[in-house]
Amino acid sequence: MTPSPETPGTDPAAGEPAAGTAHPVLDRHTYTSLREPRAAGRLALDGAWHQISPKYVVSQTVQNAILIAIALAIALVLSLGMEQHWVWIPAGILIVTTLIAQVVLPRQARALGYMLRDDDLVFRKGILWQRMIAVPYGRLQLVDITQGPMDRAFGIAKLKMVTAAATTGVEVPGLSREAAEALRDTLIDVAETRRTGL
Repeated sequence: MTPSPETPGTDPAAGEPAAGTAHPVLDRHTYTSLREPRAAGRLALDGAWHQISPKYVVSQTVQNAILIAIALAIALVLSLGMEQHWVWIPAGILIVTTLIAQVVLPRQARALGYMLRDDDLVFRKGILWQRMIAVPYGRLQLVDITQGPMDRAFGIAKLKMVTAAATTGVEVPGLSREAAEALRDTLIDVAETRRTGL
């Protein structure tokens, strides 16, 4: 489902997200179509899905390349300099695992999405193993934006939502800085109006 960028993501009268609407800042420089399973039994919701920035894939690709280069360098030093040839076994496992993760990364990134509904935010990920997590606005206790060095270089951030039950926290990676800040402000405003007894 493709969000329409001209529809505001908040109800101006209430200052809250309107169910099934798009948000111009959240939909800027993101993927244009959410990748979903084609099976009839898939989990589905009506509404506008917001997606992450394609820069997330670029950032992760660079990080994976750095990880592989470090693993190769360590393996070469230990193997040639100290004649520790066993090091190629863990290095090989690490490199193959990273390469497999890299191959599926673009498909995974296109399957990540979140939806602002009347009472909660729904985060979804996965195609083969699809998962949806609903975070009620009234249960939000902390909204945190995190940026690593590589994230800063590519202008993206990760937004983490912590609820009253710490195990139900949700992390949305690959947001542009503007989208992360806009989503944080929206969630904080709505959480204040929907606060429930904890």
